[in-house]
Amino acid sequence: MQQQSPSSLFILIDGHSLAFRSYYAFAMSKKGSLRTSSGIPTSVCFGFINSLIQVVDSQQPQCIAIAFDRREPTFRHEADANYKADRQETPEDFIPDLENLKELLTALNLTTVTAAGYEADDVLGTLAKKASETGYQVKIVSGDRDLFQLVNTDKTVSVLYLERNAIKSSFGEGYTEFNFGDVEAKLGIKPTQVVDYKALCGDKSDNIPGVRGIGEKTAVKLLQEYGTLDNIYQNIEQIQGALKQKLIAGKQDAYHSQHLAKIVVDVPVEISLEDCQLKGFNLETLKPILQKLELNKFISQIDKLHQKFGGEVKEVEILPPAMPTYSQPPAEQQLSLFNPQTTQQEDKIIEKKIEIITQIITPQIIDTVEQLNRLVERLQNYTNSQYLVAWDTETTALDPREAELVGMGCCWGNQPNDIAYIPIGHRAGYQLDKNLVLTKLKAILESQQHPKVLQNAKFDRLILYHQGIQLAGVTFDTMLASYVLNPENSHKLSEICQRYLLDITCQNYEDLGLVKGKTIADLDIETVANYCGLDAYVTFLLVDKLKVQLQQDTQLEKLLSEVEQPLEAVLAMMETTGIRIDINYLRDFSKQLEQDLQTIEAQAYEAAGEKFNLGSPKQLGDILFEKLGLNRQKSRKMKTGYSTDAATLEKLQGDHPIIDRILEYRTLSKLKSTYVDALPNLVRPETHRVHTNFNQTVTTTGRLSSSNPNLQNIPIRTEFSRKIRKAFLPEEGWQLVSADYSQIELRILAHLTQESVLISAYQTGEDVHSVTAKLLFDKEQITPLERNMGKTINFGVIYGMGAQRFARQAGVSVEQGKEFINKYHRRYAKVFEYLERLKKEAIANGFVTTILGRRRYFNFITESLRQLRGKQPDSIELNRLKIHHSDAQLLRAAANAPIQGSSADIIKIAMIKLHEILQQYQANLLLQVHDELVFEVPPQELDELLHIIKETMESAIKLDVPLVVDIHSGSNWMEAK
Repeated sequence: MQQQSPSSLFILIDGHSLAFRSYYAFAMSKKGSLRTSSGIPTSVCFGFINSLIQVVDSQQPQCIAIAFDRREPTFRHEADANYKADRQETPEDFIPDLENLKELLTALNLTTVTAAGYEADDVLGTLAKKASETGYQVKIVSGDRDLFQLVNTDKTVSVLYLERNAIKSSFGEGYTEFNFGDVEAKLGIKPTQVVDYKALCGDKSDNIPGVRGIGEKTAVKLLQEYGTLDNIYQNIEQIQGALKQKLIAGKQDAYHSQHLAKIVVDVPVEISLEDCQLKGFNLETLKPILQKLELNKFISQIDKLHQKFGGEVKEVEILPPAMPTYSQPPAEQQLSLFNPQTTQQEDKIIEKKIEIITQIITPQIIDTVEQLNRLVERLQNYTNSQYLVAWDTETTALDPREAELVGMGCCWGNQPNDIAYIPIGHRAGYQLDKNLVLTKLKAILESQQHPKVLQNAKFDRLILYHQGIQLAGVTFDTMLASYVLNPENSHKLSEICQRYLLDITCQNYEDLGLVKGKTIADLDIETVANYCGLDAYVTFLLVDKLKVQLQQDTQLEKLLSEVEQPLEAVLAMMETTGIRIDINYLRDFSKQLEQDLQTIEAQAYEAAGEKFNLGSPKQLGDILFEKLGLNRQKSRKMKTGYSTDAATLEKLQGDHPIIDRILEYRTLSKLKSTYVDALPNLVRPETHRVHTNFNQTVTTTGRLSSSNPNLQNIPIRTEFSRKIRKAFLPEEGWQLVSADYSQIELRILAHLTQESVLISAYQTGEDVHSVTAKLLFDKEQITPLERNMGKTINFGVIYGMGAQRFARQAGVSVEQGKEFINKYHRRYAKVFEYLERLKKEAIANGFVTTILGRRRYFNFITESLRQLRGKQPDSIELNRLKIHHSDAQLLRAAANAPIQGSSADIIKIAMIKLHEILQQYQANLLLQVHDELVFEVPPQELDELLHIIKETMESAIKLDVPLVVDIHSGSNWMEAK
């Protein structure tokens, strides 16, 4: 091969190192490993390719080669049977993911290299030597410091070391380049000494023994003084004491370890460096693989990837359709704006799959009154529910009260110019008066007879509301449709677009390149017209795609049309109304809490016998596990010391009085900062109210969540919850009403399981917790404490509570806890049969459903579970399955999902019905928190509405047991509760 110029860069990639980093970056995250909708694991593929693109972008290499280990033993295994023997077993779902990655790399036309009897490190060493000698600059991508030994003095070989955050970060944050001096600064030794360093202190991860008794610091010190392993033994007489004896005794191990640690640089690889040059790939070969793996991010970038990896992109000259002139429009031109005759050039645009916005669409910019009149005239014709018009607004902010309306876009067809953008709030450019535009559009936007589709209609509804428009006729919301189809997915328009419209890349707001302090109003009109127009166009195109999916399950279709979409307008009104806050009360409460925290802090110091920083995990860990000697097995060792997270403290409860003080301090401190101190800052001065955001598409269970502030996390039935609720007020002179479903999840459990004892108790009005306690204790008369144990187990079983947790919460021994759980199993056999059946359905079908058919999907990592997909649920024997701990958690969630999801469905139905009823009254629905609704009611409507609210909620849905609502009123939320 001819000599290369020094600027030619050869990237070598440690395949298994990057693959494992990719796997664990996602598998250990809260959301779990990445998978396709059919369960194919993709963490390795996504992380690896994403990182590879980052490397190519930042380094601009001419050649790439990727080295992988082989399955058969290497010369090192033959030299030492213990070599790498203690490595953890490869995760089940890593192997198929890796095989798919190799298929992907082949399709990308990238060179992968292995060598029988050698490791990937040896292949990398050989290629690095060969490429650097040929004139290439070589950079090795790896998370293995063993490869530092390949870094040379002339700076032609370096290592791009994978940091822990490399997979999820940009290139600059995730990699550190190590040249000769960098290695020495990091390790204290030169790259040429790395092998001898491992010879002395060994490597536990690879089972390289080293010299017994010599650690890392001693190894570094010896090499700094003597240079090499040979020199150390040649000067052994100069070394004194125990260290000398250790070296003499371990000499054989030292040279054996040196042999194991040294990377071979003359492996007989059957590949030439020319084969590694980037030369692009066949798009038609790669795309089906990406589609199978649902790697939509890369599908949308496939042309750019082809270019990044050395392919030639042919420039196709595509001119936009001729734009009509409107200065003095003849009749035929007036028609052509909205009824274009497609030209050959336009056909090219439609047929060719182009990702650049200006080549996908040609939105009409409406900036004259004449154009606006023609647009309104056109839109007035769309009154058929089969032909929706997609709408989108562009604003300067996300808060509807603060946002200025910059422009509006709409799309009424699938042709590139069936789109209009009306600029009204740009900082520069010719545009129409906002009031004129809204006046012209008002009749259409407020009409039920003009069906509309929007992405996140609640936002646009609120924006228009604050512009004096009451949006009506929203018959489809693409965000809500995506949520109903699969709540696990992301419901951003760009993400939905990637899943259903593979040939179009939807632009994100971040792509607009706005600098700090600037808004979309600062962009030129044409840029925003394309951005807004594409959003409207994509929203329009998604309707048919999503409807096809919904029509495959009529329950989901009904759930969207009768529950989620009607609820959107209810939530918008609740957010607009907000709830009054007593700021002065909260300020006084904050001072009281500060004193309480100081008292608890002093109690913790007394229990510990010394002062320490309660906010320091390290200091707390030292107190608990070093000074007080608590059970270390209930924690886990971290780099900074022992873990003191919530799970650890929960396990330690009852072991020492300090634990209760710490938990109390943490809880109170968090609540103080989250609510008491934060709420006053969220009160809007013009309304004296907080206006929380109700999130409809966040939870996987179907429940609503809220943010700014998050009212869902206010504790239930604690002293703090009572005091914080006192700060929530109704309109001056009105009453707050709290209506709370009583034991709704247990009632749903009784209905779903048909457990006769529970059904009978609810139908006769008995206290179900007392009934359970009587069965557990085998007696008719029970104490309040025993009833409380019945309550704990009744609610705990819904969430998969085991004997140990029940014992902790009930204050009994683990043995007693097991006995009570077993009794519950025997007495409520149908409950456990039902919960087990749900787990089987989750495994066999991949989802479970609520009473209304809402689905929650589950993807398991345990191979044995994945192989059962498609089987009959009754054929699955759970007790014979070896289940990964994370899958065990998913199965508990599967058993609970229909109960929690049905509860969410019921209160949503009640909210929709009550919203309709309250149109005839002054009263307002303000909040939904857990199973509770909060209203503000004027005195003259109170008696009537107490009855109506209770009756409406209790009749929201028909179950085999009655729904019961506890309803009260008061001058604040505490009194109403």
